[in-house]
Amino acid sequence: MPIYEGQSVEEAIQNGLKALGVTQDEVQTTIIEEGKKGFLGVGKKNAQVSLEYMAKQETENKSETVNKTEAEEDNEKSSEEIETVEEVSDKEAEQAEKLSEGLDNQEALTQLSIYLTDITKELNAPATIKTSRDAGRIVFDLDTSKKGLLIGRHGKTLNALQYLAQVYIHRIAKNKLPIVVNVGNYRQKREDILESLAERTAEKVDRTGMPAFLEPMPAFERKHIHAVLSKKSYVITHSEGDEPYRYLVVEPAKKYY
Repeated sequence: MPIYEGQSVEEAIQNGLKALGVTQDEVQTTIIEEGKKGFLGVGKKNAQVSLEYMAKQETENKSETVNKTEAEEDNEKSSEEIETVEEVSDKEAEQAEKLSEGLDNQEALTQLSIYLTDITKELNAPATIKTSRDAGRIVFDLDTSKKGLLIGRHGKTLNALQYLAQVYIHRIAKNKLPIVVNVGNYRQKREDILESLAERTAEKVDRTGMPAFLEPMPAFERKHIHAVLSKKSYVITHSEGDEPYRYLVVEPAKKYY
C-alpha cells in the first residue's frame, strides 16, 4: 500500500489525495507516523499516511476510458503498481516457504528469476530476466517494452521489487546472496545521481554544521553514498529506520549542535 508524507498528517493526506486524484470520502486513511518537529531541525520526521481505495472508487477507476499518454499512465499508476507488488509478494511468500530450505546458489537464483517474472506479468509489464555479476553483486536485468511501469515514479516500483527480491532470496538460499534488480540503465544513472547527492549533502552539512536526513533508499544505495562520503573526513554517516523505509543520516564529524 503506497505511503504519502507531509510535514503534518493533514498535509500528508492532501498530498496522497492529490497524487491519487480522489477526495477524502473515497479512501480509507491510516496514520502510520504522526511526525516529529525535532529541535532546530534535528530529529525531524515527516508524517506518514496510507490511503486505500474504497470499493466504489475501485469500480469507477475500472470504468474510466480516458485516453492518456504512456508517460502519464506510468506516473499515475505508480502507487497502484506498488500495491500490486505487495499483493503478489504475499502470495509468492507463501510459495517461498513451501520450497526446500537452503537451496544452492544456482537453484535459488533460478527460483528468484521465476518469482520476478511472475511479478512483472502481474504488473502488466512482462519481462525477460538476464543475470550478471558486478562488484560482487548478482544483477537481475528486467528486459521489457514497458520500462516505465517497472521503474515507477522516482524509482519507487523498482525499489519495491528490489526489496522483495532480497527478502525472497534470503528465505530460500543457503548462502547470503547480494541481489540488485535493474531495468534498462536506471541503476547506472541512479549511481551518478547518488554521487552528486552525496557531494551536495556533504557540502551542506559542512557549511551549516547540522545533520542532513536523506530519503529512504535500498541498502546498496545507502552503502554507495557511504563509500563516497567515507573519503571526506569532515562528515560521518549512519542509517536509521526500518526497511524498506531505512534512510541515511549525514552529520558533521565534529558536532556543533
